[in-house]
Amino acid sequence: MDAGRAVSKVVSGHDYSSGHAMSPAINVELLPIATAFADTRLQAEWDALVDHASEPNPFVERWYVKAALHVAEGADVRLAVVRDGRLLGLMPLVWQKGYAGVPVVHVQNWLNHNAFLGTPLVRQGFEQLFWRSLLNSLDQATTGGLFLHLTGLQISGPVTRSLLKTCLEGQRQCAQVHLEERALLERGLSPEAYLAATLRGKKRKELRRQQNRLAELGRLEFERAEGGEGLDNWIDEFLALERRGWKGINGSALDCADSTRDLFRGALHGAASDGKLELLALRLDGRAIAMLVNFLTPPGAFSFKTAFDEDYARFSPGVLLQIYNLALLEREGILWCDSCAAQDHPMIDSIWSGRRAIGRYSVAIGGPVRRAAFAALLFAEKAKGRLRQINAEKAHKANEMSL
Repeated sequence: MDAGRAVSKVVSGHDYSSGHAMSPAINVELLPIATAFADTRLQAEWDALVDHASEPNPFVERWYVKAALHVAEGADVRLAVVRDGRLLGLMPLVWQKGYAGVPVVHVQNWLNHNAFLGTPLVRQGFEQLFWRSLLNSLDQATTGGLFLHLTGLQISGPVTRSLLKTCLEGQRQCAQVHLEERALLERGLSPEAYLAATLRGKKRKELRRQQNRLAELGRLEFERAEGGEGLDNWIDEFLALERRGWKGINGSALDCADSTRDLFRGALHGAASDGKLELLALRLDGRAIAMLVNFLTPPGAFSFKTAFDEDYARFSPGVLLQIYNLALLEREGILWCDSCAAQDHPMIDSIWSGRRAIGRYSVAIGGPVRRAAFAALLFAEKAKGRLRQINAEKAHKANEMSL
């Protein structure tokens, strides 16, 4: 792709979301990301769209995408922009050169390892129109790509449901190729009642004991802030705390690379500027021994990053801070919080009882030749998955027989 050009295509003159004929023509652009950030009008529209989006996603908001460019590593990131005069939706895209070990070019929504949801920002009520317009544009684009791969979609949300409905109605092949569930905090109980419902009395008693023993070592304080004055100092403290632990040892801490350090700093400053940042810390004699970052995106929130001092692991400071974090259940405008944690996370899964299903989807684009090639690739991928399942079942059965 030519990084200096924007690709645009008029897709439709019909408002599919309402059934009314002859709405303004739909325009789809694939803008180089540098071009998008040079367009002050688009940036203002981007920010305004957040308040009308059918699903919140901080990882596709302008401030986060801008911060994430620190880890783009030369990728040709494009911003797919769909308009009917107003901004209907947008999603960062990138063209990848390989898929599951196969050297095939495909289009993918652009995420990084520190972005935990890939759902595009789409104006509420226009989800199908967004997908139909974008997919039709990718069908006709000369930029290449065998298929569209979408990662990190909330399965039960209106954006994903509309994608599936659009593909079904358009006889466009679409397959879910991965599924995982992660912890979700949902409003409905007070923090005290929620904790009583999720943790056994013996475990709650043990946590109280750990907090009391910790308090015997010095002045123990829980802190909550919104990232105003002193944010850089808080960020420095978090980065140092995380690097002292196992992530620093294996080189995966944010502070181990300039790119991820700059992403973290930029994202927190961006969220603070938009009033969407919440910072929590557990301090012993003023020194943080557990820290947590939340992004507040009503009606939900996202738990972005957490770290704790492993020298105090026997007191479970990270768990104690998460119990303090249950105050989200009473925060005005917040109905749920996505943990952004890995599936089956041993700590957060034991405290948060809700689950959020996240999936990956592969979608056919292009003409008959590309779609036939995609169907063959999808068949091979499913066959490989079935073979892995059969082998796993055989291994499990053999293990049972040997016991």
